[in-house]
Amino acid sequence: MAQDPERDDERPDNESVVDTSHDLDLVTLYFSQTIDSEVEAEVIKGVLDSNGIPAFLSGSRQYPTFGFEIKVPRNRADDARRLIAEQMAAGPEAAAEAEEAGEQ
Repeated sequence: MAQDPERDDERPDNESVVDTSHDLDLVTLYFSQTIDSEVEAEVIKGVLDSNGIPAFLSGSRQYPTFGFEIKVPRNRADDARRLIAEQMAAGPEAAAEAEEAGEQ
């Protein structure tokens, strides 16, 4: 049938099968239960989203003591960590400069 995936015995010998299913598994990038965790999580998610890295935020405003968590796909975790580290190293001054440049 057309909707059925190719069976292994129907695949040409020179075509290899690569299992990438675990690349999309979500891994925790950030977790915090501090008083500022909601704000920090929102900022991190915004940075990731604006750079094309899918990020999933979980947490509850009703129960903030449970904490807030950001997860990203496993295959994008290294990029996400690097991006967040770069943003933290640049500091708040870089964010203010970027915002000012965007307004012009």
